[in-house]
Amino acid sequence: MKILAIASAGGHWIQLLRLLSAFEGHDISFMSTKASFASTVNGMSFYAVPDANRWNKLKLIYLAFRVAKVVYTLKPQVIISTGAAPGLMGIIAGKLLGSKTIWVDSIANVEKVSLSGKIALHFADKVYTQWPDLATQKITFAGNVLS
Repeated sequence: MKILAIASAGGHWIQLLRLLSAFEGHDISFMSTKASFASTVNGMSFYAVPDANRWNKLKLIYLAFRVAKVVYTLKPQVIISTGAAPGLMGIIAGKLLGSKTIWVDSIANVEKVSLSGKIALHFADKVYTQWPDLATQKITFAGNVLS
């Protein structure tokens, strides 16, 4: 199975790496906002994209096009993200192209689901929270990535 795993730098990336064992035996590619992260997934395809957020709309649009281009080129069967903007853009692009999509909201979101997570609810096939109190009919709690 071809999988694209996407996360921003920092905690999002660390949480994504904690999920690596679930991808064993699959053709996995990674995408993040720091090119230097390629060394943390040696031997696997890696795509660097610019960082962006809701405060810079032009960068966000540019990010969306860059992510969509990679998704269109790779045509992954599954896209998984732990956040934030690059992952959301990947979830949206993947959904439009027929990929199965999974959003894992960051463990840092203790009191409420992230803005990206709320938007991902409209596109992702499955949305996970890492806090039992945030689980709903649409958001699944199945434990946390960082323990």
